[in-house]
Amino acid sequence: MLQDCGLVRRETDAFRRNRSVYRVGEPLIAFDHAISRPKLPLLDRGLAEQVWESSRSRFLSAVVGPHFEQICREWVTHFAAPGTFGGMPIDVSYGTVPDQAERTGHEIDVVVRGAVGQDSGVLLSLGEAKWDQVMGLGHLERLRHVTALLAGRGVDISAVRLACYSGAGFTDDLRAVGERGEVVLVDLARLYEGE
Repeated sequence: MLQDCGLVRRETDAFRRNRSVYRVGEPLIAFDHAISRPKLPLLDRGLAEQVWESSRSRFLSAVVGPHFEQICREWVTHFAAPGTFGGMPIDVSYGTVPDQAERTGHEIDVVVRGAVGQDSGVLLSLGEAKWDQVMGLGHLERLRHVTALLAGRGVDISAVRLACYSGAGFTDDLRAVGERGEVVLVDLARLYEGE
């Protein structure tokens, strides 16, 4: 019922179909659970300013970040121009790619699968979304590393377009790479103007 009302979203990992996460779909409820409830005794004492100062990073990581990632996924699904990713997006989600050498996993915020010609389910794009960070070449290198990991696992990466989504903008170096067509750059203007 919570899913039907849009209060909770079930998201399936693009690379581990048997793994799903449930996320709070309403930012105000996410804010209440991440910020207000844990600090309720301090808020009751009138210390809202101190609570906010100590909770800003938590707010960005637990409320704003996930909400921005979802906005980016919805943009791909509903508003991105057909040629943006070289095919028609069909399934847009997040994904986790294991890295055995580093003994870690890399979370990819925007994973796009779609149709290219007669082929469906083609991996079209891997993207990283950062609300409050100016994105640079390091973010692109991370996406390239994950692409190489997928290739090593036998995933067809021939159609993959890397993408960076940022609420704070991009470095000049990354913009130059974007102009050469090596990465799709999506800023706030592009998100909200549609394309």
